[in-house]
Amino acid sequence: MSNYKPVTEEVLQELRAAVGAEYVYNDVEKLNQYKTDEETDVRFHHLPEVVVAPANTEEVAKVVRIANKYLVPLTPRSAGTSVSCGAIPVCGGIVLLLERMNRILEVNEDAMYMVVEAGARTVEIQELANSKGYLYAGDPCSSDSCLIGGNIATNAGGNKAVRYGTTRDQVYEIEVVTPTGDIVNLGARLKKKSTGYCLEQLVIGSEGTLGIITKATLKLMPLAPYKLDILAIFTDLNKAIDIVPVLIKAGLNPTSVEFMANEFVRSASDYCELKLPHYEDGHYVIITIETFNEDELERKMEQLDELCNANGATDVLEADDRVWKIRRNCLESTRVLSLVNSSDDMVVPVEKIATTIEHLTEVAKDYPFTVFTLAHAGDGNLHFTMLKGNMSDEQWENELERFHAEAYPYIYSQGGRLSGEHGIGAKKLASMEKYTDPVEMKMMRAVKKALDPNNILNPGKIFNMN
Repeated sequence: MSNYKPVTEEVLQELRAAVGAEYVYNDVEKLNQYKTDEETDVRFHHLPEVVVAPANTEEVAKVVRIANKYLVPLTPRSAGTSVSCGAIPVCGGIVLLLERMNRILEVNEDAMYMVVEAGARTVEIQELANSKGYLYAGDPCSSDSCLIGGNIATNAGGNKAVRYGTTRDQVYEIEVVTPTGDIVNLGARLKKKSTGYCLEQLVIGSEGTLGIITKATLKLMPLAPYKLDILAIFTDLNKAIDIVPVLIKAGLNPTSVEFMANEFVRSASDYCELKLPHYEDGHYVIITIETFNEDELERKMEQLDELCNANGATDVLEADDRVWKIRRNCLESTRVLSLVNSSDDMVVPVEKIATTIEHLTEVAKDYPFTVFTLAHAGDGNLHFTMLKGNMSDEQWENELERFHAEAYPYIYSQGGRLSGEHGIGAKKLASMEKYTDPVEMKMMRAVKKALDPNNILNPGKIFNMN
């Protein structure tokens, strides 16, 4: 870690001059509000020394330059929906809020793009695009509350990634404040570009460590007029998992293939006060098909029904908004059962998702914590959520470490990685350093050092600067 300096009265005065005194907060109540993001384990919480809320890119740049001048660490924060401690100020210093920069600046229907500030809510971007007959395909499960800047910074995935890709696939261009306080536009609204390094893709997914994204030009595409959501219910876990590669190989080109083990079905149903068929014993697979032709939709619907029934489905039903409400509230629902939990975000090649879930489900039986399983199954992204329950802190940490010592090497042996969409943050930093190729890690540190020589921007995330 760098030798950071404390936030002094001199620093506070410069911050007030930069963004306005009313947008610089250092009262205890406000600082406590930003000591965590979605993390509930108090051992990961860290108080900032000051919170600032700039109104525009120029003010963001001023704050970054002040942080460099006084060697004060700076943590950018979007909506704070990270589950990997990505927005926690682990080194103290400044928390920089982007929520005031929340405008949708332009929607160009002819060229099919949208220009937004980093603080725009993802759901509002989606709804505005839909109202004009277009689709913004980024769709993280937290879309109702998350902000687009955080989506881009973490390369958020979500329910539609199997067909449309992750957030980085929805972005043409980003405006960025560099770690030293310069302002730059990276990328371009082009179908292809071979003009130097692809720097926008380097910053996208860097979790706020290589730049603060303040504005983005997003891709829009025509909204398919025909859509069908199917809920396939299985009472046999292995049959539910095994349907995924069958669907992918069938050429259905689904928009979503989501898997929920029965533990999640029950917890999320209870949380939402809904009870759907086979609440007690059903594992859910949600499949979405979108087409531009009604006959094509009808043909795929029949094919989907046949495939699910042939592969052991107990029921195949048309899904409504209640099903998606349950799916979107899965992770939130576990907090009712255990305030402290650990949600793994492992990803494997799509053809390995079934065997991986089967293997890790069997491995987890040897551990004292409760395990809930969820997956963006169509893109190989597996969420294993472990609930602490009544274990002591020491036992919880030991058992988690023991499980990860089995699970992570297996994931890597399958060609997988630690995170598919949540990012590394501070929570998986040690595992990142343990399982990443040393040469790859050396390259990452070299990039960070070159762009952020003072290690000012979101330090203590992804890896340490040893």
